[in-house]
Amino acid sequence: MPDKHPAIPRPQVLVEGALSALERFSRIEAVSGIVLLLAAIVALIWANSAVADSYEHFWNTPLTIGLGDFTVSRSLHFLVNDGLMTIFFLVVGAEIRQEIRDGALANLKLATLPLGAALGGVLMPALIYTLLNHGTEAASGWAVPTATDIAFAVGVLALLGKSIPAGVRILLLALAIIDDIVAILIIAIFYTASLDYMGLVIAACGLALVLIFQRMGIGKAVVYLLPGAIVWFGLLKTGVHPTLAGVMLGLITPVTSRPTRERPLDTIGRTFNELMDRLSHPSESAHQVAKPLKQLRQAQREMLPPVQRIQAGLHPWVAFGVMPLFALANAGVSLQGFNLNDPLPHGVFMGVILALVLGKPLGVMLASFVLVKLNICELPEGVTWNGVALVGLLAGIGFTMSIFISSLAFSDPTLLSAAKLSVLSASTLAAVIGLSWGKFKFAR
Repeated sequence: MPDKHPAIPRPQVLVEGALSALERFSRIEAVSGIVLLLAAIVALIWANSAVADSYEHFWNTPLTIGLGDFTVSRSLHFLVNDGLMTIFFLVVGAEIRQEIRDGALANLKLATLPLGAALGGVLMPALIYTLLNHGTEAASGWAVPTATDIAFAVGVLALLGKSIPAGVRILLLALAIIDDIVAILIIAIFYTASLDYMGLVIAACGLALVLIFQRMGIGKAVVYLLPGAIVWFGLLKTGVHPTLAGVMLGLITPVTSRPTRERPLDTIGRTFNELMDRLSHPSESAHQVAKPLKQLRQAQREMLPPVQRIQAGLHPWVAFGVMPLFALANAGVSLQGFNLNDPLPHGVFMGVILALVLGKPLGVMLASFVLVKLNICELPEGVTWNGVALVGLLAGIGFTMSIFISSLAFSDPTLLSAAKLSVLSASTLAAVIGLSWGKFKFAR
């Protein structure tokens, strides 16, 4: 009896195998950090090559959208930093929401150690930087070395393999998430020049529309693009950095699936049987088959709550699209004419490096030690002081958020270049020291 199924073409087999391998590769945590680093290296080489002028020219290329006499023109750099980075902050907001629901921030007992360690890791770098730059124009960059890059830090930790206790990874994730919360608050409070209250009204209307859609049980993500855009525009008009719209939307994303008359798993079983029954009758029309297929898709979607769907759906795009583009657009620091002998750039450069490489681990360790010795909390199971030290060293990888804050803190191109170069240097140094410490203390 001849095979009813046609032979799969060889090119299709090869493409399916390649896509499957690529998907497995993309799930390795270290890979996103490597891609981020490569993007930064490309930006540095591009900005210091024979075609260096094309770097600034490209990212300052204006994009114009017009309707009649109304036109809006913004640069590619704006599109990446103020537009695409909103998606990054949306994922960050969803991760924070998830951790508050049933993760490391679910209760005070779980959150005390990472919260204290994170605050120590914010205050100590800020103090070190301020001491070196107090009373100068460079003082406005005090917040640059306070943030931790989650993707990069976790990626470096993954390079150490299974020798690292699971509790160390959880502690690093919790600390980095709290770091992000603090960085978001810093951006909103200290890097907002003035407020246009009409913008706040617009943003509030957008948030209200999101909550109404959620109450109506609307689950399709595309429907939330309009209210999300309203929130983004409202914050832009307010004077607050518009990417914070992503955080706000992430924090109000539901952590449970919408109420249904039937459990999604039951719906899948019932609809699958109904679909198989209909497909066994060739006379059935496409419309009659389409209905159970639609029910299957809806039930499959509701198997995960929205907060998890956002993370699962957007994480690959953020890790391998948004963040590398951000690094490519912001890490291109021209070294031509760069003079660290000038007191101000030198102060920024040394301040950020000392704050991230020395201040971060010192702040994390000191705060953790005090909390444990005062019996306010205890180290997680399987985590030793060597593990806490590793977390502190890797927390010195600032990268994405630190560069982002640099662009808000400095309007002077010389100081901005010094800040970016110092963040790249400090993050690389922190990664190397962290890897060395991990290999030395945890190698089996």
